[in-house]
Amino acid sequence: MALRITLYTRDGCPHCDRARERLRAEGGRLEEVNLSRTPQAMNEWLKLTDGRRIVPVIVRGGRIEVAPDGGSEVDDDGR
Repeated sequence: MALRITLYTRDGCPHCDRARERLRAEGGRLEEVNLSRTPQAMNEWLKLTDGRRIVPVIVRGGRIEVAPDGGSEVDDDGR
């Protein structure tokens, strides 16, 4: 069974684009949560980042990676 991976992103984030490409190449079940389009997910995302407003955030196998290769800040409306 493939590992479930959740990727938190926002529109216009080049770090998110690179993370998405890398994760797709690695395989697994990738679920993307785009905060620009799904602002209701921001509370959950802020808990994962301890309040840091940065993407990408990768959650897999109980491990949380916040901006592993650099990141972009997110404002109140997910942009």
